Amino acid sequence: MEPKATREGYGDALAEIAKKNKNVVALDADLNDSTRSDYIKKVDPSRFIGMGIAEQDMIGTAAGLAVCGKIPYASTFAIFSERAFEFMRNIVSRNKLNVKLAGSHAGIHTGEDGKSAQAIEDISIYRTLPNMVVIQPCDYIETKKAVHALLDYHGPSYMRLLRNPLPIIHDHNYKFKIGKGEILRKGKDAVIFATGTMVHESLKAAELLKKNKIDVYVVNIHTIKPIDEKLIIGLAKKTNCVITAEDHNIIGGLGSAVAEVLSENYPCIMKRIGMEDRYGESGKPDELYDKYGLSAKHIVEKVRKVIKKKK
Repeated sequence: MEPKATREGYGDALAEIAKKNKNVVALDADLNDSTRSDYIKKVDPSRFIGMGIAEQDMIGTAAGLAVCGKIPYASTFAIFSERAFEFMRNIVSRNKLNVKLAGSHAGIHTGEDGKSAQAIEDISIYRTLPNMVVIQPCDYIETKKAVHALLDYHGPSYMRLLRNPLPIIHDHNYKFKIGKGEILRKGKDAVIFATGTMVHESLKAAELLKKNKIDVYVVNIHTIKPIDEKLIIGLAKKTNCVITAEDHNIIGGLGSAVAEVLSENYPCIMKRIGMEDRYGESGKPDELYDKYGLSAKHIVEKVRKVIKKKK
């Protein structure tokens, strides 16, 4: 299949689950052309609610719909979802309401929109909320599977989506399970736990490392909360060398989540790759990844350095 954006998988899956369950509704804060949430209109236009530029109203309305037995999928850009954080906390999370929030155009991979639109803290803030599930799929098919999985999950969630097309690494037989990481490549010298776009960069890096006789695990952590503690601890014990990779601030994101697990269960050598407590800027995604140390060649350099510490 041709590369597709995860936001496309979100829109296509919304249409699929709307056919499957009459209680599914979609809400959007004036960005449905970009988030693809309006794909649900292909099934039933009455089940799409355009809220305008009013993110708090969108979450409040979604909460009301959930109380009435509907299954609301609410979406906007990841950065703008943060305007409604207090509503997500006090109305949705605190009351364990069945609201599925999706934040698109996340990370510096958003590119030319610049630092004001590049959410690099969204995983962190939603991960801190009790009762929340936090998911970031790495390709189009995994996104569709995740949307379907959330239909069967009763409770609040946040799904992180991306603007630009990504290679498709899963097939339609792929089994997605909330809270379970996926080993994409086996190794022995180190393990890279990656999420979103960085799954792809990590797979490229693994190929480059192989040429230098370094074998690494690459693990897709699509669910940051609840995180797969058993898998993380198990692979840390096998390699004694852990790297995390994310298009997000290294403070509070995947790297922090993995570090929390290991510090309490199996401390070992670890390196977090991501935005190092700084904002991005406007530019082409590949150029930004290269500048901020997120591209495959930078992952290779950092893995080699951290493996030397192990020795």
